[in-house]
Amino acid sequence: MSPAGRKITEKLSDEALADATGKGWAEWFALLDAWGAAGQGHTAIARHLVEAHGVNGWHAQSITVGYEQERGLRAVGQSSGGGWQASVSKTVAAPAERCTAAFADEELRRRWLPEGGLEVRTHRPGKSLTADWGGGAGRIAVHLTPKGEARTQIGLGHTKLPDAAAVAASKEFWRERLTALKTLLESEPPGSTG
Repeated sequence: MSPAGRKITEKLSDEALADATGKGWAEWFALLDAWGAAGQGHTAIARHLVEAHGVNGWHAQSITVGYEQERGLRAVGQSSGGGWQASVSKTVAAPAERCTAAFADEELRRRWLPEGGLEVRTHRPGKSLTADWGGGAGRIAVHLTPKGEARTQIGLGHTKLPDAAAVAASKEFWRERLTALKTLLESEPPGSTG
């Protein structure tokens, strides 16, 4: 396994892909090779899968990333543009607005993210937040998905990382910090954390 994580072909089973798209990984890779996908670029490959083969957008992206990883066109944790990024998620027993406040409110944020370094750029309560990290060396994007009245999935992406080792370190760091955030939000009454 790469220090940045597992390939998408290890996360999405051949059976699940075939159930959803009618073909497994090897069949998609052979089809894309025959089409000349290696020289087409990420967007063109995904578009081809949607337009020529009727694959839905999410699976088209997954197949494209799997193909690029398998053919050595991108590494695990590397974006289609060549940059490095990490993503983590955590579901917490708290409403989405409260989760956003935990990132946006500086005083509250210090209680679960004492390391600092996060400067909020945009903030949509209960929906999303973007921030600079480490004086602008990195970028953070947080997306919130409500799971009922009082549960929220927090998805956090950290971009502008220098390499695969930084992806692995970022994943570990943010997993720990989101666990601390979960503990904070679930252990205090809503009125006490904003």
